[in-house]
Amino acid sequence: MSESCNSCAAAGSCNTETCSSAPQLTKAQKASNVKKVIAVMSGKGGVGKSSVTSMLAVSLMRQGFKVGILDSDITGPSIPKIFGIKERAGASQGGIIAPTSRGGIKVMSLNLMIENEDDPVILRGPLITQVVNQFWKDVIWGELDYLLIDMPPGTGDVAITLFQSLPINGVVMVTSPQALANMVVRKAIKMVRNYEPPIYGLVENMAYVQCPDCSKKIEVFGKPQGEEEAKRTAIPFLGSLPLDPALATLSDDGKIEDYQSADFDQIARSLAEQIKLSSDKNLA
Repeated sequence: MSESCNSCAAAGSCNTETCSSAPQLTKAQKASNVKKVIAVMSGKGGVGKSSVTSMLAVSLMRQGFKVGILDSDITGPSIPKIFGIKERAGASQGGIIAPTSRGGIKVMSLNLMIENEDDPVILRGPLITQVVNQFWKDVIWGELDYLLIDMPPGTGDVAITLFQSLPINGVVMVTSPQALANMVVRKAIKMVRNYEPPIYGLVENMAYVQCPDCSKKIEVFGKPQGEEEAKRTAIPFLGSLPLDPALATLSDDGKIEDYQSADFDQIARSLAEQIKLSSDKNLA
């Protein structure tokens, strides 16, 4: 029911199909059933948020879930490249048809709608937010357990639009060991709390490089602070990830689904547990 139903004389006797106050669903939305919408967010660019989004999707897919990715980083889209998707988005009378990765992950990105992937996207804020809304309302997502939203860095127009317009169930925060990255991610955490979706947890990316000879962990960007930062901001810590040249190479080659990582798989399991805990808390 809409909030306006509270003061309506017909409250309780109408339904969403006849009520003029109910949100009107597009054909694509009627053909879709997305169970959980999860925003993957960072305060700062350069922390590997798109890679984390992509590998979370891959790990969830390996656990048997149906997964999609909405690339809302309109002016810097990278998800299609990471998955090696060259097929353009299609169209039907029912809506936009999102291409699918080799492993079955549905992906929608503005780069799948322009002629050349290296053409710049030069749009002002209102048009960018309009595109993001279209990706939610006009794309036929079908049956999905999880739709991950790869957010642009920061707390600007797109983030505001997403939290105001989309039914975001929760947020995953991504940071890196630098104090600057953690300072900025705190800003993003405070923003999310203004809009009230739960924060499922914090992922610390690029925490170390593992020496191929002795297996020693080399802390390139300083001592990892993710667990401490999670405690400081009172959110769950999902885990730390290494800076791995193999992941970078496979991403450049569009073969991220070939990457094997026990760390990512464990983080995906922890994420699924946090989602269940949050859902159970809401039902209590």
